[in-house]
Amino acid sequence: MRPEYKPFVEELVELCIKEDIGDGDHTSLCCIPAAERGRMRLLCKEEGTIAGIEIAELILRRLDPDVKFEQILHDGDQVKPGDVAFYVSGRLQSLLQAERILLNIMQRMSGVATQTAVYVARLEGLHTRVLDTRKTTPGMRVLDKMAVKIGGGENHRMGLFDMILLKDNHIDFAGGIQNAIRGARKYLASKGKTIPIECEVRTLEDIDEVFAAGGVDRIMFDNFTPAMTREAVRKVAGRCETESSGGITLDNLRDYAQCGVDFISVGALTHRIKSLDMSLKACE
Repeated sequence: MRPEYKPFVEELVELCIKEDIGDGDHTSLCCIPAAERGRMRLLCKEEGTIAGIEIAELILRRLDPDVKFEQILHDGDQVKPGDVAFYVSGRLQSLLQAERILLNIMQRMSGVATQTAVYVARLEGLHTRVLDTRKTTPGMRVLDKMAVKIGGGENHRMGLFDMILLKDNHIDFAGGIQNAIRGARKYLASKGKTIPIECEVRTLEDIDEVFAAGGVDRIMFDNFTPAMTREAVRKVAGRCETESSGGITLDNLRDYAQCGVDFISVGALTHRIKSLDMSLKACE
């Protein structure tokens, strides 16, 4: 886990525990002795890319610091029905409290990683990399973005704080591309910040406006056709990074990549996914 992610993850885990357990897991408390110990296994029930094992261990150790965690698979491994990701031994009350929390997280993360891996495979042999977006489940962004990386994709900005992305609304309200870029550069200088600047363009002519303002770190081609994208890459001519976004599907992903863009951002990596089925069951 990247060090900067840890505070987000720990805070999220605390919220998940509070949300699910509240003032007590009364079902387990009423029928499982406090000192009773047992063993469970995480069983995969579908093919895909597994993700979230690291988070599952964190949850389990938060609820039972003395838990014994026997890891079999690793995040990013390809799994099939019947594969066991890990075994865990500890106080049964704690294992049962952790069950649904870790399953919810692992199933979603594995779904994101599995979908990302499909998109990444479609770009095999090309230099273009697939990016996620901010179209994530509120509060779960750090896990969604971790899952994208596990699936072989790359992360765009984490939020509004680590990159300036001048999109259509910002540009329109600022009075044009040149005003927006110059304003961004002046703002960063006044704050002593060095975060990258990306600017969205809607036409080929907009690219000239970007460089007339002094250029940016990356240009995003918004809702361009492949033909327009090819011409846009030619116009940029390596002066900054390039990204395609909008209207890109798995079917046309490679067509856009073959135009020579550096990145393709796809919201579907995190907001149109199917969770991977798995279970946490008692075992010997």
